[in-house]
Amino acid sequence: MTQAFYTGVSGLKTYSEGINVASNNLANISTVGFRAYNAEYSNLFDKALATASRGLGNDVGVGVTVSTTSMSQKQGALQITDRSTDLAIEGDGWFGVEGNGLSAYTRNGSFGFDSNSDLVTEDGFYVLGTMGNNIKGTTLTSQLDAIPLASSASVTKLRFPNTLTYPPVATTNANFMGNLGTQAGIKTMSASLIDSQNNKNNLHLSFQLSETQTPPGTQWDVTAQVESLDGKTVYSKQTGKVSFDSSGALISTTLTSIDNNGTPVKINLGKNHSGVTATANVGISASSSSDGTMGGELRGYDINQNGDVIATFTNGVQSAVGKVAVFHFQNDQGLERLDGNKFRESANSGKAFFVKNKNGENIIGAHLKNFALESSNATTEDGLTNLIILQRSYDANSKSITTADQMIQKALNMNAGK
Repeated sequence: MTQAFYTGVSGLKTYSEGINVASNNLANISTVGFRAYNAEYSNLFDKALATASRGLGNDVGVGVTVSTTSMSQKQGALQITDRSTDLAIEGDGWFGVEGNGLSAYTRNGSFGFDSNSDLVTEDGFYVLGTMGNNIKGTTLTSQLDAIPLASSASVTKLRFPNTLTYPPVATTNANFMGNLGTQAGIKTMSASLIDSQNNKNNLHLSFQLSETQTPPGTQWDVTAQVESLDGKTVYSKQTGKVSFDSSGALISTTLTSIDNNGTPVKINLGKNHSGVTATANVGISASSSSDGTMGGELRGYDINQNGDVIATFTNGVQSAVGKVAVFHFQNDQGLERLDGNKFRESANSGKAFFVKNKNGENIIGAHLKNFALESSNATTEDGLTNLIILQRSYDANSKSITTADQMIQKALNMNAGK
């Protein structure tokens, strides 16, 4: 009878712990990035009973205990959001965050920029990653398509300036295409140029048949002039000669470059029939292209599906300036829970590391989805089912204690009546 007490008490204690685990899962069904836990049970020592016919063959259990609680690795459902800074991990991996003197790992990718343009979680933890090192002060020093992950030991807070300028890229090449024909008259072409002071200027070319012609083919005098958009300021002026053969193909030019308010610009008229031609019985035409980019001011930061933080500027240019890191562990089950969706590494989990590709380069090692968050992987149906089973087990152990108590009372009453 005392054995029934021990068994019942151990059951009450064990299933009470199980109910706590199941209740915590249910309470966090709406917690983004939550990882559910499952209680695992084992028997306490068994007592072997001897039988006359079979010797040692029957075992009587002396109770049950919670041996461990294991983390569920099931992928949580993805919920779509309207923010590009929200990230969801599909597959294995953890975001690294830092704050309140703690380094932690989470599946909750609900990120945003604070007043200092630091990338942070909803509760103010800094998101860890690799900076692009292409920002000096408030100026972007180079345009990058993507940022490679540094080593896991050298990740840092992702911090960006509130104001950022994309400096102007001055024009260095102007390409001209078209047909001058063979008839007399002034033929013009023009191209847009960007100077180093972020001004937009015009380059005008004027072609006129030379007074002295040397057949076959035609020779033209060309004047190039760089001026401001309003035409009030002339920055430079150059003249030269252009020669074409009898088929209209360009064979030579002495006009090769011009100054654009301090920056030399190469004038490319093409070669042979590619570029500028002087062909009879073909319509007069003119077009041009040039490099260079106007400077711009920061519109905002976004995060793409590669985890790159992208700066967008008013001139339409975009550049990667940082990368969100995704960490991995040898044993995710060994992580220690700090709260609903934050964990820290332990001796059982091992140190955080980055996945490497075949070239030995650090990579994300999972698929990231922006404009999305990973929901809790705890579900209502599983939680309620487990809770019902645990409550019934708890009630059964409670009844076993009540029954043992009644049996002891009867035994005592029988002894008292002798």
